[in-house]
Amino acid sequence: MPTKTLQIPTTDGQADAFAAFPDGGGRHPGVLLYPDAFGIRPVLKEMARELAEHGYYVLVPNIFYRHGPAPVIELPEHIGEEARPTVFAQLMPLIQEHTAERALRDADAYLTFLTAQPEVSAGPVAAIGYCMGAVSAMRTATAHPGQVAAVAGFHPGPLVTDAPDSPHRRVPELTAEVHLGLAEGDMSPEALTELNQALDAAGVDHTTEIYPGTVHGFTMSDTEAFNPAALQHHWDRLLPLLDRTLTNR
Repeated sequence: MPTKTLQIPTTDGQADAFAAFPDGGGRHPGVLLYPDAFGIRPVLKEMARELAEHGYYVLVPNIFYRHGPAPVIELPEHIGEEARPTVFAQLMPLIQEHTAERALRDADAYLTFLTAQPEVSAGPVAAIGYCMGAVSAMRTATAHPGQVAAVAGFHPGPLVTDAPDSPHRRVPELTAEVHLGLAEGDMSPEALTELNQALDAAGVDHTTEIYPGTVHGFTMSDTEAFNPAALQHHWDRLLPLLDRTLTNR
């Protein structure tokens, strides 16, 4: 399984990134994978490799590149409850600085870079993400409707807020098919209803699903939130979505 560490030119500097893609040469549909707040680390690289084994070129950017290369902060091998206060004390300033404006600026650079890679085939790409990365995936798809054919977000950050630029307010611009896999506590029933109503009204092909018995972060095997059955369920939803939207065109 070929992998690379790459540098993505952006308007604010160079974003380091991890890429995985299939053996054997050729060109493959592109997938932009936004990590959770903990960033690029072994579990994210493993997920990218697994996705690449199904025939995709997967690009995982360091979204906090303005603060240095990944890992931007030192992470324990297992991010347990005792480590979380220290980790989040370091991460929160970075998260707060990663505004919607910055995320959209970066998305332009990431998509330009991804689609220019010699291993990436022409045609639409997918944007997927975890936690705050799911929010970035949604923003990317609404800002690039002609280019992003699939969006998948798992245990997403806030998609329905009072802010004028809340992701749910932008769904009329979506042309992608959307799957959102939620942990049981990720969204209030009212917020989920509002999101579904917005997607329905916009005519977006979508599924929003609460994965049973899960807590926020359930896909990440290096955290205490990890749920192996829910991780498999995530693959069972994600892979057919990508197959439908990227490889059957």
